[in-house]
Amino acid sequence: MRTTYLVCYDICDPKRLRKVFQTMRNYGDHLQYSVFECQLTEVDLVRCKAELSEIIDHQEDQVLFVNLGPSEGRGERVITALGKPYSPVDSPCYVI
Repeated sequence: MRTTYLVCYDICDPKRLRKVFQTMRNYGDHLQYSVFECQLTEVDLVRCKAELSEIIDHQEDQVLFVNLGPSEGRGERVITALGKPYSPVDSPCYVI
């Protein structure tokens, strides 16, 4: 079963930031500068956290995983916007 997560990160070093961004592209849809929406299994979540853990500086950087609940049966996305309208991403997520 897949669960939807909002993954947000604050990375202090530009080189690490690029690596985190490239890693996250393998796991979900890029919504904003440092925000991804990901539909992950438990194994995907563990893999993602392990990969990010190898990249980030645990004293300076932060990655947040916000559990939005099960992906199945959810219907439309639960994201709404204030200001510039939110544009849903229609591309599928491929986890390698």
